[in-house]
Amino acid sequence: MELIPAIDLIDGKCVRLYQGDYSQETVYADDPVEVALRWESLGASRIHIVDLDGARSGNPDNLKVVERIVSAVQVPTQMGGGVRSLDSARRIIEAGVQRVMLGTVAVRNPDIVRSASAEFGSEAVVVAVDSKDGKVAVSGWTSASEIQATDLVASMMEVGVQTFLCTDISRDGTLSGPNYTLMQDLVEVAGEGVIAAGGIASMEHLHRLAKNGVGAVVVGKALYTGDIDLVEAIHSVGGHD
Repeated sequence: MELIPAIDLIDGKCVRLYQGDYSQETVYADDPVEVALRWESLGASRIHIVDLDGARSGNPDNLKVVERIVSAVQVPTQMGGGVRSLDSARRIIEAGVQRVMLGTVAVRNPDIVRSASAEFGSEAVVVAVDSKDGKVAVSGWTSASEIQATDLVASMMEVGVQTFLCTDISRDGTLSGPNYTLMQDLVEVAGEGVIAAGGIASMEHLHRLAKNGVGAVVVGKALYTGDIDLVEAIHSVGGHD
């Protein structure tokens, strides 16, 4: 199981939110490039970047910061947040990001996902499935849909998507543990294509997700608080595909 450290960006700084709430923001570092280099030096095989400003605005607002991160590290990166057009996705790929994450458009305009997969290759497209009570949330988690998370994954697999970043919003930033039931349901649909996120705060959480067949996990707050030691976690559950 691959362990992927998260860098969430607001105003060019590395932050974490509580349950996706922009009013509950903690700044962990002024320079996200230094953070990315630290995670890489500790053995991360990939860096996960979220443009939280972009998730609200619908545009990749922190792209210049992302370009600096991509230029600084040797490992591949993946990025999402406000990628709601093919042009935005293209700008991110052209910035050197290996995988672009599409969330809201997978619900509202799935043709963009289909076009992105055709242009960049299916391995370069990740669909972000942000779930609350089993239903998919969109627009930076500010709006709910009536679509079941498992149904969205199944429909996206039909257009060639192989990888899904699956987050339980109610757990994100809480350190309260992942939603194992949701992740298990999604693994039954997409297998090792599932990247789990939200609430991961201990080695026990990581081992249980690995046992459930999750292919990768994104860990954010727990790395910044020290609840999870990246070196120990990579050694224990594996750091590569």
